[in-house]
Amino acid sequence: MNSDDIKRSVSEILHSLPSHVKLVAATKTRSAEEVQAAIDAGIKIVGYNYLQEAEKIHEVIGEQVRWHMIGHLQKNKAKKAAKLFDMIETVDSFKLAQILDKECAKHNKTMPVLIEINIAREKQKSGVLPEETLELVQKLSGLNHLHVKGLMTMGPLWASPDELRSYFKQTRSISDEIKKENIPNIDMQYLSMGMSDSYKIAIDEGANIVRIGTKLFGKRNY
Repeated sequence: MNSDDIKRSVSEILHSLPSHVKLVAATKTRSAEEVQAAIDAGIKIVGYNYLQEAEKIHEVIGEQVRWHMIGHLQKNKAKKAAKLFDMIETVDSFKLAQILDKECAKHNKTMPVLIEINIAREKQKSGVLPEETLELVQKLSGLNHLHVKGLMTMGPLWASPDELRSYFKQTRSISDEIKKENIPNIDMQYLSMGMSDSYKIAIDEGANIVRIGTKLFGKRNY
């Protein structure tokens, strides 16, 4: 897509979303020019799967938008991630959380984070297992420079719409159960679920953050 097409796509989706739903532009492989076109059309949050790619685009785009980490974060990248991102949606272990907490303390920063759940138990995917989520949240409540703000999940790529709906419902249910616990320093405000092909189903099931790439920018050029 050219810049005008991107602006048109962004505008259409922004106007179609309910007012309570935040749109994260999933910008993996996109050029700075493409990202800027999306920002010019109203994008407020950009999401990156890879730290190195985000760093390059950040040099051009800067602080025009909020920056979300939406890909798996390796522990050895946590130091840079703590400095660059405004939210990390993919915390999936206490060890990673501890490293992030330590690094955020150096910047006098409290990082909002989401817990990534591997809702479909896919061996090749990162994320905490559903039955281990509450325990991880409880551990994170004691960290001073991280603030758990909700959950994030990716439905399996092979799943049908009905199957995806089931996975999103399960994630919403886990969120509701955690809310009932009233854990200190835990604010289950967000459910980040749904991508270009599934965001409408995700919103039906309670998502208030959606991560959309292809529908904004067209197919990726790897």
